[in-house]
Amino acid sequence: MSVKALDFNCPDLQLILFELFLSVYLVTVLGNLLIILAVISDSHLHTPMYFFLSNLSFTDICFISTTVPKMIVDILTQNRVISYDGCLTQMSFYVLFGCMDYMLLTVMGYDRFVAICYPLHYPTIMNTCSSVYLLLVSFLFSVLDSQTHNMIALQITCFKDVEIANFFCEPSQIFNHTCSDPFTNTILMYLFIFLFAFFPISWNLYSYYKIISSILKVPSSGGRHKAFSTCWSHLSVVCLFYGTGIGVYLGSAVFQSPGKGMVASLMYTVVTPMLNPFIYSLQNRDMHSALKRLYRITV
Repeated sequence: MSVKALDFNCPDLQLILFELFLSVYLVTVLGNLLIILAVISDSHLHTPMYFFLSNLSFTDICFISTTVPKMIVDILTQNRVISYDGCLTQMSFYVLFGCMDYMLLTVMGYDRFVAICYPLHYPTIMNTCSSVYLLLVSFLFSVLDSQTHNMIALQITCFKDVEIANFFCEPSQIFNHTCSDPFTNTILMYLFIFLFAFFPISWNLYSYYKIISSILKVPSSGGRHKAFSTCWSHLSVVCLFYGTGIGVYLGSAVFQSPGKGMVASLMYTVVTPMLNPFIYSLQNRDMHSALKRLYRITV
């Protein structure tokens, strides 16, 4: 059994895609590694917020590594075929690290919620044990999501020599090739959205509602600005990641447009992990200072 990814025969387009994917991958890996090194090396960043941020950076490296290296090899070898087992493996890790991103962003939202709404109780609530516990729960939930996708994909009986309209084995594209009725596939898409995205999104909406309400009660404009600055980076990443991620599923389920789905999945899989280090380093003073200190140490 084999799966054939979307083909591009134009040599000029292949060269552009090769250079683009390679550049984005290198920037993403290096950027996220810098975030991890900055957090580890700077004692000022040994807090729950940056503990989760460093794990988010590690997850982003793993997330983009499940797809982009295979894309680059495919372009170089002119081979768009991936085995059935390879496709399921890629999809499994793709969902695992994608869901881990979702969960970490949710946990980071909870961290900001406690820090701003209950500042006096923050050291007690967000201690080392609770941070590790939240990380473990996020990982287990992500494994559950990944295995659920795999179990459904393994039920596909006519998944043979098909061509998917994407660069990699994206779940919504795979489910479009099931032998079941298209209406059933649409129900599955909405079910995944509800189970694995509704809770994180709902929690982030609630937490930021409470956060903004608390910030607006701060009497000084300087205090409000400082509080907003600690949340703005996280809110930017949440909107970018959730928007493109849900767009992949909704676009595939409702509009059945391969082109739009491919663009959305590329944004979700490739662009978002690349932008995260820039968003957190440029809009966060503590991280900006830590990166400067890291640069002085290395030089």
